Amino acid sequence: MHLRELFDRSFKAARIGVWECSLPDQTLSWTDTVYEFFDLVPQTPLARDEIVKLYTPETRKLLNEVREKAIRTGEGFTLDAQIITAKGNCRWIKITACVEFANGTAARIFGVKQDVTAEKTMVEQLRRLAERDTLTELTSRTRFETFFSEICGADSQRTRALLLADLDGFKSVNDALGHQAGDDCLKVAGRKLSQAVPDADMIARIGGDEFAIIHPCSSAEDLAKIATRVVNGMNWMISTPTKNIQIATSVGAAIIVPGQSPKDIFAKADHVLYEVKSAGRNGFRIASLSRSSLETAQAAAQ
Repeated sequence: MHLRELFDRSFKAARIGVWECSLPDQTLSWTDTVYEFFDLVPQTPLARDEIVKLYTPETRKLLNEVREKAIRTGEGFTLDAQIITAKGNCRWIKITACVEFANGTAARIFGVKQDVTAEKTMVEQLRRLAERDTLTELTSRTRFETFFSEICGADSQRTRALLLADLDGFKSVNDALGHQAGDDCLKVAGRKLSQAVPDADMIARIGGDEFAIIHPCSSAEDLAKIATRVVNGMNWMISTPTKNIQIATSVGAAIIVPGQSPKDIFAKADHVLYEVKSAGRNGFRIASLSRSSLETAQAAAQ
């Protein structure tokens, strides 16, 4: 009895409950902790059809698949399942299941369920921090580089372009108004850029005042229209009682040609961006394509 009490307390502290389902009548039995996971009053009569409805549709489909396989083969499973409790709370539970056979037939399926909501939330927050720029809420450089490499190496039927955008006048904001004003400027830039290219596959902040856009495009002419929207949309005035600072944008763009390395494509866009800045800023240029590259890009677009 002492060991049983320790066992029950330990499971409860670890947010673990025991469950079983009798086969083939589908009768459920839970410990009180499992009832708590689902926001149900302990010892409430359970109907499996109603309980299954508390799983999200995606989880329900996956649960049915692994459960049916376990009953058929006798192999257990572990599954992270998302539920919407009887009170409407979203929760994650880890289900571990075993199958017991009698006379060659599955007699019951049983195991433990553990509340892993906190762990899932923490992992999601870490993922978001890794994939999002915390200041602008745009994609982070790390996620951009991964996605850019993926699409450069994929045999896609969709032609895309890389656009690199630098703010003109940003240094003046930092120097004249301080870094807080600079941060505010970058936040505004992120919003304006998102508004200028709403159909972009990705918009990322890749440096201090440097942004990268990956956007579908059908031709160099189409890319010129996209770049024009970026330049026009990222042009505004910061007014203060003592000084007005004009913010503009320089853009360098290159069509992403299948088979070319991400490094080479990025270098092309960066090179023409430098040319824009050297020529007076507040404009765009598109990297030229060789004949073979043009034919490759056109073939991908067809």
